[in-house]
Amino acid sequence: MIRPVAEEDAPELARIYNHYIVESVATFEETPVTAADMGARIAAVSGAGLPWLVSTADKRLTGYAYATAWKPRSAYRFTVESTVYVDPEAVGQGTGTALYKDLLVELRRRRVHAVLAGITLPNPGSIALHEKLGFRKVAELKEVGYKFARWVDVGYWQALPGKIPDCPDTC
Repeated sequence: MIRPVAEEDAPELARIYNHYIVESVATFEETPVTAADMGARIAAVSGAGLPWLVSTADKRLTGYAYATAWKPRSAYRFTVESTVYVDPEAVGQGTGTALYKDLLVELRRRRVHAVLAGITLPNPGSIALHEKLGFRKVAELKEVGYKFARWVDVGYWQALPGKIPDCPDTC
């Protein structure tokens, strides 16, 4: 089931996200976050009028996806950056795809024109997910992050929700 985030989801969101902070370069954060941190992030996304969705299975959070403003200047107001994280136990079960499809529908409803996704490289699973949903690679930034004693590249993928084939039926 996919639904809008609730404030009481913050501890589970922190649990999922902290796995990626501690175990991977999927995020460049290096210090685990608290439930209060996640609560503040939920409030910021909600306050910006953007969607934050969670997926659940057996009453347990299995992932989340949300969008934030890409840049603060007014001409960028129709562009967002998307984020999706899946509980490691739910990876490969379609959770990320389902979350992203619903997120893209919500963004289209909000008249978002462009969605950007930053992906640390290499990351074939995330690339496959984004490209399956209509995102295309538009940039690659070399050695812009330093985590776990190594330099990490970031690629950017872009989608135009209103121009994804068959959207919203397949989004």
